[in-house]
Formats: sequence, structure tokens, C-alpha cells
Amino acid sequence: MTIRRLPEHVVNRIAAGEVIERPASAVKELVENSLDANASRIEVHIRDGGKSLITVVDDGIGMTPEELCLAVERHATSKLPQDDINNIQTLGFRGEALPSIGSVGRMSISSRTANADAAWRLDIEGGAISELSPSPLSKGTRIELRDLFYATPARLKFLRGDRTESSQVADAISRLAMARPDVSFTLVDGQRTKIKLDAAQDDFLDIRLRRLSGVMGMKFTENALPIEAEREGMRLTGYAGLPTLNRGNAQMQFLFVNNRSVKDRMLFGAVRGAYTDFLAKNRHPLLALFLEIDPAYVDVNVHPAKAEVRFREAGVVRGLIIGALRHALAEAGHRASTTVASAALGAMRPAKYGGPALRFGQSNLQTVTYLTPGISEQYMAFQSPNEAAVHALGPTAPPTAEMASTTDAEDFPLGAARAQVHETYIVAQTEDGIVIVDQHAAHERLVYEKMKSALDDEGVQRQGLLIPEVVELKEDAVNRLVARADEFAELGLILDGFGPSAVIVREIPALLGQVDVTGLICDLADELAELGDSFVLKERLEDVCGTMACHGSVRSGRRLNGEEMNALLRQMEVTPHSGQCNHGRPTYVELKLADIERLFGRR
Repeated sequence: MTIRRLPEHVVNRIAAGEVIERPASAVKELVENSLDANASRIEVHIRDGGKSLITVVDDGIGMTPEELCLAVERHATSKLPQDDINNIQTLGFRGEALPSIGSVGRMSISSRTANADAAWRLDIEGGAISELSPSPLSKGTRIELRDLFYATPARLKFLRGDRTESSQVADAISRLAMARPDVSFTLVDGQRTKIKLDAAQDDFLDIRLRRLSGVMGMKFTENALPIEAEREGMRLTGYAGLPTLNRGNAQMQFLFVNNRSVKDRMLFGAVRGAYTDFLAKNRHPLLALFLEIDPAYVDVNVHPAKAEVRFREAGVVRGLIIGALRHALAEAGHRASTTVASAALGAMRPAKYGGPALRFGQSNLQTVTYLTPGISEQYMAFQSPNEAAVHALGPTAPPTAEMASTTDAEDFPLGAARAQVHETYIVAQTEDGIVIVDQHAAHERLVYEKMKSALDDEGVQRQGLLIPEVVELKEDAVNRLVARADEFAELGLILDGFGPSAVIVREIPALLGQVDVTGLICDLADELAELGDSFVLKERLEDVCGTMACHGSVRSGRRLNGEEMNALLRQMEVTPHSGQCNHGRPTYVELKLADIERLFGRR
């Protein structure tokens, strides 16, 4: 076969397949151009999920007629003034978006600078560029894209339904809006406004939180922990949700590098590592993190879509994220999310009455109200009480007999114990409400935290294998394991390379007891390959500690006296993370008096 150059229109369409995957990709590229043009107001209009029409209007600096002609040529850009690919200060820099879009759709661009006498328009259809013509536009740039992928019908067939594509467009705009709260964003789908976010000019952290609430909801705002940390010239800011505010997927995790939304496995792995002690494996926290880093230390030119990044010092970035999140979670103390109380209040409703309708002035003594157990968790009931666990409760101050009968304890965050219900739940009175505590879940967390502290202070005890076990793996998996051998040693696992395609395991953590060594090593290797990090060993140790804590804690069905209940409450107040169990479920519910009065019509 003879080697030949492909025609330019074919090259453009091939390149467009990498850059423009769907309507949301086109919207993202166009809006990024608007942000790079210092726009303060961006409006996006779509129809049929963006397949038939996409219009992006901004009030940015605009383009001259000469710049307008250059903008639609491949690899023509104004965003690399020094041709330094290692110093990228803008969202766009490749110069591929506009020619790629123009090669697969019908696009028109109108633009005008602030000092220009008139605006100019350029039309592109299937890669064919028209002559410049005058256009009615006051300032900025207007791009209209019709019939996306008409020139590549195969790609059009792979698009989803209008609703799905519209949702993807909204997600793309939301991510860009989260990073720039100083810019106004509007998305109109047909005749319906889906996104309306006004620009704010107050303190940047405050307006960022307001912008996040507009995207992630008020529940996130009410339960968000501020994140602010620095390390080796890198700065991490943002907000992270409490563990009790979680989802079944990671769609509400937003990560930004220099205001660029990214989806990086290492970053998501760091988030998982920070929350691994508080959530079940199938639950995910809500957060938005913004990393500021010298452009020379991050490579954003990994893929044309610019959603993937590579860090020169990946370990430092990972440590910064994990450290900042864990510090914020520790600072939260015993705090649990407000959604727990909302769920409890939502479970309360009047009983249904099936009798005849009552006339005005009549009453029905059979009508009652009841509490539906909408949020109560099912914990394992043990046959015999654990007396040692009760005596192990050590309050920060010696409890007094008057604690349960005076109002002094109501000054504490979790209040004074008033009663024990069903020998499982402690009811405490606070200054402005009541607190209901699951005694088993709460004490389980306290015991678990003590065990973790002991492991940190004394180290993980190791158990030598009588016969070291050799585990055969692929060479790249062996190299990854051996490179992290020092970290595994801190967790009690001693391994070495054993030739190019095997490792030899000499010692394992004593806590694990009889364990499938080969399975453990394979799991570690798989996680290192997938996430660039491994949490399997740590999670197994934590599972063992969690099981021991469960068996060593106050069990459901154990009757406690006033001193014991108050001692448990005081310990919860000074123990980090006591607001949730090891799986992210709440250990207590707080109901404000005003909300309770509302249930009974007193407000």
C-alpha cells in the first residue's frame, strides 16, 4: 500500500472525534474559550440536547477580523504567547476546538472587540470556510452551532436521547461555573432555563460556597467543611461534606486543578483514602476541591479533551489532599449532618384514619400521632451483655449523680441524659432540643478510635510466616508492590521482590490472623494498578479493628444508669468522628425544639 497524506477535511474530522465526543464536549470547549476571553457573562442556548442547536454568547474581549480568520485554523491560538507548553495559564491552548467543531457541524462565529466599529461574522460548514461579513453584535463573541455531527453521521448515531445529552451539557456548565463564581452563567434548553447562576463579588471563599450550593444543593452547604491547606507551593481549598452526607456514586465529587475540572484516578483515590475510615466501600462523600499548583508541575496535555492530568510530584499532591480532608473531619468532632434530623422529622406523620369524615366541631379520640422508624439502623443483637465495655467508659470529668437531674449538663453539645428507650437509645435534653443516641453505634466508634490511637502509638504488630509465601505476578505489578514496600511495612506487611515476576511475603499483620496471603497480595496489586494507590491492607486492618470494637462495645439491650449514659455523651463530645459509625451511618439524631413544636402545631 502507498503512503499518502490524508486530505485536510478528513484530518479535521478524525481530530474532531477526539476533541468533540458529544454536544457537551462542544459546549465545554466554547465556554472555556469565553472564560479565557475574560467574559463576565456567558449564556448558552441548546435545542434537542444540543444536537440541532448550540448557541454560546459572551461579553469577552472579542476578536478582530484577522484573529477571527486565524481562530478557525488548526493549532492557531492566542493562549501560548511564549510557545511554552509547560506554562499553561488558560483553559484552552491546543487551538483545536473551533476547527474541530466546524468540520463536523454548521457553525457561525460573530465577534467584536471593544474598540471596533462593527462586528464580523464567519461561517463554517463541514470544514468549508466562508468570507467575512458584517454582523449585528455589540461586544464579545456569539457562536451558533447547528446540526452537530451532520458531516459524521456515524458519530450522530452513537449519541443518547435528548434528555441525557441535555443533562451532560448542564453538568459541563456546572463544573465550569463552580470554578468561576465571579462569572454569570445561564443555560436555556428550548424554552426552559435549566441553570441561572448570577456572578458575585464578595469574599471569594464565601461566593464559592454560594456557587457550590447553587450546583450541589443547600444540603451540601449546611454540612460542608471548609478545606484550606498548603504544602510545597501547592494550595488546596474547597469544601467537603460530612461522612453522614453521602451518595451511592461519586457523581457529586468535583476536583479542579488550576480551575480546570479534571477526572483523575489518583485524586479520586486520595479522596477515598481520606474517607476510608468513615464510609462503606459503596458510599461516596460529597465535595468540591480546588488545587492551585505551578503549571510547570502538572501536565494537562495528556489528552485532547484536557480532562486528565499528570503531576510531577503525585505523592505530595496525594498527601496534601488526604491530610487536609482528615484534618477537616477531625475538626468536625462529633458533628453529624443535618440531613439526619431532616430524615427523622420527615418520618413523623399523623396516623391514617379510615372512619367517616368529621363535621366541624366534632373530635375523634382515636386519632393519634406516631413515629415511623425511618432512620433507625439494624444492629446485631448479642445474647449476653458486655459488662467490661460499660466499665471501660471513662468520661473526661468524673460524672456526678446530679448530672441526669440538673440542667448543668444541658450546656454540653449533646446535653444531659434523661432516659434510655428500649435499652438501646439514649434520650438527652439539650438547651434547645433533644438528642437521640444509638448507644451501641456510638460506643463502637469510641472503642474503634481508641484502638486506632493505640495502633498509631505502638505500631502494627507483625507475625512471621513459618514458610515465606511466594506470589507470582506480572512484572509491572511486582515493580509497583516493591516500590511501596516501605509503606506496607508500616502496616505490618513485609515483602520483597523474588525475581522479575514474583514477590516473597515474610511477615503479615498479626491482627489479620489466618489470611489468604496470595489473595491479599493480588488485591494490593490490582488497586495499585487501578488507582495508583492501595487501601486494601489498611481496610482489612480497619475491618478487624471494627469487628473487635463491635464486640467490645456497649451492646443493644444493655441497661445503663444515668452516670453511664452521661459518660458516653461526654466521651462522644471529645472524640473525633463520633457522629458516625465506621460505615457513615449516624450515631445520634438531634431534633431542635422549634421543629418538634412545629410537628404538634405549636408554631
